[in-house]
Amino acid sequence: MSQLNDDQQIRQLANLELLARQVVEGFITGLHQSPFHGFSVEFAEHRLYNNGESVKNIDWKLMARTDKLFVKQFEEETNLRCYLLLDTSSSMNFPQQGLNKLQFSIYAIASLMYLFKKQRDAFALGLFTDKLEWISPVKSTSAHLFYLYAELEKQYNQPKINTSTNITSVLHHVAEQIHQRSLVIIFSDMLENNLDIEKMNALFAAIQHLKYNKHEVVIFNVNDKQKELDFNFDNRPHHFIDIESGDEVKVHPGKIRQAYQNSLQQYKHQLELKCAQYHIDMVDAAIQDGYYSILKSYLIKRNSMV
Repeated sequence: MSQLNDDQQIRQLANLELLARQVVEGFITGLHQSPFHGFSVEFAEHRLYNNGESVKNIDWKLMARTDKLFVKQFEEETNLRCYLLLDTSSSMNFPQQGLNKLQFSIYAIASLMYLFKKQRDAFALGLFTDKLEWISPVKSTSAHLFYLYAELEKQYNQPKINTSTNITSVLHHVAEQIHQRSLVIIFSDMLENNLDIEKMNALFAAIQHLKYNKHEVVIFNVNDKQKELDFNFDNRPHHFIDIESGDEVKVHPGKIRQAYQNSLQQYKHQLELKCAQYHIDMVDAAIQDGYYSILKSYLIKRNSMV
């Protein structure tokens, strides 16, 4: 299954809607040609009329062309409510060359929204750092889609500097705001805890708050595999600057690579165990891998909920 991976090609697509459509339609074409063709990827703006229901929403023009009764779909008939939470803290601006984690997440969210719209799922966008900065209403209209695209473009063009994150506080806040059962999708590098296991426990207490209110949770753990996970830097002294705090350190990557990787692997292992314990889907979203795994993960979760 081919996908849109070339960074230069992506950058030339200034319009988020155009990019999202290209990604989603390529993805759907691939699904029809793959073992995953059983997914619900056939879309329509109408549904067949059921005997006995009100005739007020029948599309009579369509009936004249098809000799069949179809009912127009409206917002209240959406199948699922989805909240997309985007981490806009400064650590998401890494790497500083090429496509970074924030930009990747924005493209992925735009593609998911396009898919939501085609499946008549209602959706909302939330932006957070150390607090919930902004959250939209949940709707499924075309006007809402383009309104949220405009918000995503603002985040793309105005990345935050020296801003930390606090997912724990944000999720408690979101859990109090969402009153109907929903799918909550989080895009974050999950690095706020500085590999601290105790803080991780507090984070999962917040996620449990969402689960207690019957919401489903998917975490897309956005990362740069080459630099963040493999610590693939040239074999020479480097000057590293913490994007969130501004702290600086000079080290030779070769001297700390093994210790760094061991610490990170232990943290990620604990994160995965906690997710499994609380029945939370955590998807490794490397920016080098493209968007199709994200769309497929959403469809798997959606099909299990509706």
